[in-house]
Amino acid sequence: MTQKPSAADIRQAKLDNPKMRDRDLADKLAISEAELVAAHLGQRNGEVITRINPHPDQLMPAISKLGEVMALTRNFSAVHERVGTYGKYTSGAHAAMVVGHEIDLRIFPKHWVHGFAIEQETDRGLRRTLQVFDAAGDAVHKVFMREGSNHDAWAAVVAELTDADQSEGIDVVEATPIEPAKWNPAKRDVLLQEWGKMTDTHQFMRLTSKLGMNRLGAYRLVAGEKWVRPLEISAVETLINRVSELKQRTILFVGNPGNIQIHWGRLDNIKNMGPWVNVLDERFDLHLRNDHVAEVYAVEKPTKRGPAVSLECFDNRGMTIMQVFGMRDPNNDADDLAQWHQIIADLPTLTKEEVPA
Repeated sequence: MTQKPSAADIRQAKLDNPKMRDRDLADKLAISEAELVAAHLGQRNGEVITRINPHPDQLMPAISKLGEVMALTRNFSAVHERVGTYGKYTSGAHAAMVVGHEIDLRIFPKHWVHGFAIEQETDRGLRRTLQVFDAAGDAVHKVFMREGSNHDAWAAVVAELTDADQSEGIDVVEATPIEPAKWNPAKRDVLLQEWGKMTDTHQFMRLTSKLGMNRLGAYRLVAGEKWVRPLEISAVETLINRVSELKQRTILFVGNPGNIQIHWGRLDNIKNMGPWVNVLDERFDLHLRNDHVAEVYAVEKPTKRGPAVSLECFDNRGMTIMQVFGMRDPNNDADDLAQWHQIIADLPTLTKEEVPA
């Protein structure tokens, strides 16, 4: 087993690679991003890093004092950036949430393990961020101060959150592998019957768990039936461009095991750069590695308000990269999502034989 670099080695590597993003440098050093940050705890080279309490019960109310900020949640294949203020926070031992017009989060607190407040001089001036990582040192959620943020509150917020332990370095555990597709062919008919009885999308995960399946496994098992249509990989990029052209509002989810971040609204400015499909709007950015998409499905779930139709894509490990639903026009009670349903219906379908087994 290769020995990990010391904190001094990590700091030197950062000095030697001043333009490299932390995540990329961490990969180069074969360490986690949190280990890279923790090696710089304290004040040096124009950078101040403070270990903070990462628990959302303390963090979310504190962040709300910072005014308008940029919230970032990512997984291996997608980055979701949303500008706004942190509104109402609801605590929960297993699941918590921030609900707001712009920043909307579903939080799983057990994964919020390491936290840091970071101040650093950059080519664009002073950058202030709060960053949270899981037990393996992978990023869960980040908050970036903007020009219009309440910078006067920064010092007090950091002081409020500061942890007693400010020693350099952290201990991390091996990352939990992504659960591959799991299904139970013997329960296929039961799955289809119970699926049709749903009245809320949140019932789906309870249903699949009860039947010994997960999301991707259930989709594979019934692909081609009423509720699930397997799509070509190109459907993701096609959908994003079509939504932009038609000014269709969406509800777009990107998450990791510790946090899901949700965008409500349009996707206007689309820019493709190599393998990246980018949405570059004034208050929302999406960066999607289209070459990571391995499976795509159009999925329908019954609800009291009518069918909830989504596009969902997965990587080759079985992890959900992104989910996109249609959003009704909040100013039009007659909006029945017909345009969204047609966008989904027009996406290219895979044959049943092409669905991964």
